[in-house]
Amino acid sequence: MTERIITTIENHVATVMLNRADKRNAVDTAMFEALIQTADALASDKSVRAVILHGDGGHFCAGIDISVFQGVGVGKDVAAKLAPRTGSTANFFQSAATLWRELPVPVIAALRGTVFGAGLQIAMGADMRYAAPDVRMSVMEIKWGLIPDMAITTTLPGVIAEDKARELAYTGRILSADEALTAGLVTQVVDDPFLRAKEIAAEIAAKSPDAIRAIKKLINESWKGDSAAGLRREAELQAIVMAGENQAEAARANIEKRDPRFADPVS
Repeated sequence: MTERIITTIENHVATVMLNRADKRNAVDTAMFEALIQTADALASDKSVRAVILHGDGGHFCAGIDISVFQGVGVGKDVAAKLAPRTGSTANFFQSAATLWRELPVPVIAALRGTVFGAGLQIAMGADMRYAAPDVRMSVMEIKWGLIPDMAITTTLPGVIAEDKARELAYTGRILSADEALTAGLVTQVVDDPFLRAKEIAAEIAAKSPDAIRAIKKLINESWKGDSAAGLRREAELQAIVMAGENQAEAARANIEKRDPRFADPVS
């Protein structure tokens, strides 16, 4: 199996690359596990002062791998993975996003191409997001009859307006890079987001690591509400949605490339 995440560390900056270019870096079980393991390892590395998160090839991340909706991998034990991980308020899926926010040093996402669904939520776990002009972003879970449940309740508040968050989640509309900038989903649109991320990371790495870590901790603790309650509610609602026939029909319709035939709710 191809190594899902490739990490290099140089001059106190860790570069973390999603490594499934042939799948537009779509997230399968192995990718989720690799993201969690990588973040956990970096959290304990005192030499790291900044992290760059990006995808191999021309895309950041196209979202959940379609195999998830065909009974492969996480689909087999999804209920267990919706429960909080040991020692955390976040579950397996949420941790792929929350661990970047919880990392003691700044995380900078360099975005290209598609940033859909799970990819968007992973990117939102970063402190800053630099996007290429070709970026397309979407809260795409509704396409599969799901809710966005990878810590979106802790990353979007304070970043974009509530009505905009509702619109994006309800419709799954795809935003251009400029629209994403206007909405507040990205920090800046630049021709070369990876180069910009390297510049910012180098600048941060040259500052006092004690002060940088304290600043991140201060902002994390001051800009959010009850994140644990939000994470629990995401998992509770997703479990209900995934148990229903309409979610299965949404997945089948997408796989079969046809219009879905949804049933009206019974309660």
